Amino acid sequence: MEPEYSSMYALFAQDAEAKRYFDSLPDYVRDQISSRADSVNTFAGLRDYADNLLRGDD
Repeated sequence: MEPEYSSMYALFAQDAEAKRYFDSLPDYVRDQISSRADSVNTFAGLRDYADNLLRGDD
């Protein structure tokens, strides 16, 4: 099972791959995700949220 962190920032502190993925996203996607950083606590959750935003399903 994937580890769950208290926030996106805690995730990035422990998972460099998640941080690299986030940094590769378009600015508007990073901005939207950052506005809900406390809700993004797994790499899978980060990818799902980004995928939804990239599809326009935010």
